[in-house]
Amino acid sequence: MASATEPNWTAKEESQAASRRIERLSLHLTPIPLPGDGSYRIEIATCAGTSKAKIEVDMGSLSVYMRGKHREIQERVFDYFNSRPELQTPVEISMNDHRELCMKQLIGLVREAGIRPFRFVNEDPAQYFAIMEAVGSVDVSLAIKMGVQFSLWGGSVLNLGTKKHRDKFFDGIDNVDYPGCFAMTELHHGSNVQGLQTTATFDPITDEFIINTPNDGAIKWWIGNAAVHGKFATVFAKLVLPTHDYKKTADMGVHAFIVPIRDLKTHKTLPGIEIHDCGHKVGLNGVDNGALRFRSVRIPRDNLLDRFGEVSRDGKYKSSLPSINKRFAATLGELVGGRVGLAYSSASVLKIASTIAIRYSLLRQQFGPPKQPEVSILDYQSQQHKLMPMLASTYAFQFATLQLVEKYAQMKKTHDEELVGDVHALSAGLKAYITSYTAKSLSTCREACGGHGYAAVNRFGTLRNDHDIFQTFEGDNTVLLQQVAAYLLKQYKEKFQGGTLAVTWNYLRESMNTYLSQPNPVTARWESVDHLRDPKFQLDAFQYRTSRLLQSVAVRLRKHTKTLGGFGAWNRCLNHLLTLAESHIESVILAQFIEAIQRCPNANTQATLKLVCDLYALDRIWNDIGTYRNVDYVAPNKAKAIHKLTEYLCFQVRNIAQELVDAFDLPDHVTRAPIAMQSNAYSQYTQYVGF
Repeated sequence: MASATEPNWTAKEESQAASRRIERLSLHLTPIPLPGDGSYRIEIATCAGTSKAKIEVDMGSLSVYMRGKHREIQERVFDYFNSRPELQTPVEISMNDHRELCMKQLIGLVREAGIRPFRFVNEDPAQYFAIMEAVGSVDVSLAIKMGVQFSLWGGSVLNLGTKKHRDKFFDGIDNVDYPGCFAMTELHHGSNVQGLQTTATFDPITDEFIINTPNDGAIKWWIGNAAVHGKFATVFAKLVLPTHDYKKTADMGVHAFIVPIRDLKTHKTLPGIEIHDCGHKVGLNGVDNGALRFRSVRIPRDNLLDRFGEVSRDGKYKSSLPSINKRFAATLGELVGGRVGLAYSSASVLKIASTIAIRYSLLRQQFGPPKQPEVSILDYQSQQHKLMPMLASTYAFQFATLQLVEKYAQMKKTHDEELVGDVHALSAGLKAYITSYTAKSLSTCREACGGHGYAAVNRFGTLRNDHDIFQTFEGDNTVLLQQVAAYLLKQYKEKFQGGTLAVTWNYLRESMNTYLSQPNPVTARWESVDHLRDPKFQLDAFQYRTSRLLQSVAVRLRKHTKTLGGFGAWNRCLNHLLTLAESHIESVILAQFIEAIQRCPNANTQATLKLVCDLYALDRIWNDIGTYRNVDYVAPNKAKAIHKLTEYLCFQVRNIAQELVDAFDLPDHVTRAPIAMQSNAYSQYTQYVGF
């Protein structure tokens, strides 16, 4: 019988309260002896049937599902570099030696191993990015140099040029006889490409363009391949045409031009071109970044990459696109592959780092119950909290980036206008979100491995330094997230004007109809494990948050525009807009994870991935629990239940952490960190320093 001070609960509420008490008790830690060796590991105590045994992982099925269909060509890359130890980047290497080694690695890959990435840039992007992932495991500098040669320089010829350009340059780019650069960024302009100041003025008398750097701010800066190896550059410049009034000219907007910068035979810098070395960088010192200045450099009219706009012999301009803005959008749209590649590559870097950190955390033992053997540091809840959500994110990012690559490949085939916009915004968002997350995680991995994580041979420092710039190039992350927010607002406007929503964004159709309604007070209190692990609840929570952020920022923008104008209103709401973009991208990542689980043909692998996905989803919800609490989407008791379940899932994922990282199928000669070796790790580590 209830006492006078107890609330008048229903039977259902009493049952829920009892369940909460049981879950709290089940989360107490107790040392459990491991079979056979008498050692201990910290486990969750069995209590009222809530503690489940370790899930059995079908390693064959999981590994095949995670490796994807292009594993064969990746193994060719791995095997080639494993067979050529002189091409593997040493821990200590000077900038100049690193640059030369990086070029030898690229030439060896193409000419000796017979792997020709350029042939896949447009025809099979998924295979191209798979090669880039494998190459990046050898040296991130090599992956970037490969990207400059084939995706940027080569891609600009393929995607912005026409048949005459492909016929002339394809073979030389493919076999690296024509090493090239992608000269877009200037000293004063990076993200604002329309603000570039370099000019390309047509001279109808000689049938040439004159490339000129009008001031120091227009010097091309950070141009990969320029300082040492490049012989050509795709130069982005304002196309200037003469008019009938000889005193005036017409600015046709930014176009791309092929400009030779060095002699093909002697490699000497060509007249009118000034090249300087950008010098030693924080990372990626295998890439020779340089600065370019053009002093009235003349190039043939045919060197204009004229897919979206051409100039006739008499100086007349012709384009199928009616405005500068549309031509500019079409040009940048064809270059979106760089962002796709960075999102994909960043997820690959996270895969390597998490593998090293988790393998070491399983190996390293420290402290333990009194008078008992030490326990693995991954048995500590704090270490699990650092690394298990990161491992779940690594899995989530893999599925999200693979889906992005598929969309990109479809876009390249169909040129569907709606798909172009969708891929542009999605690649911007995933590139920004994943690279930012990976950058933070690389520091977490280093710290999680203590002093041994600080040894250069264990790779965290190099990976962290090489990856750091991923947050900046191919679009600064803050700028890219604003593009995502702008696209969301455009979709929001079209929704209320009766338009259709792109596939990636169509969840907004339903959720935007309900964001103003009060959350269901009953659902807000549900805290059962089955409910919290229901993918519908998880996805609904993510999408509700995005929809509410979208509606509220739209209202704020309308309000502030009246007094501050469009730019001022945007700036006033900027942090809100960035949060909106990140929230949407998290929703997309979770949706892709859930779909990947549903597609998986093996039931055991489905169950394994479901566990990882639940941790990813609930960890993200808990990290932003204040937002959900503020709008009463989650009641206090439910918030506590989410926290407790997240900790429990961390423990469950820890139980299969070895299998999860092994499923990435990264051999020791690929991870190359002594502390991550699958056998004899400490002996290899001591041998490295000379014992």
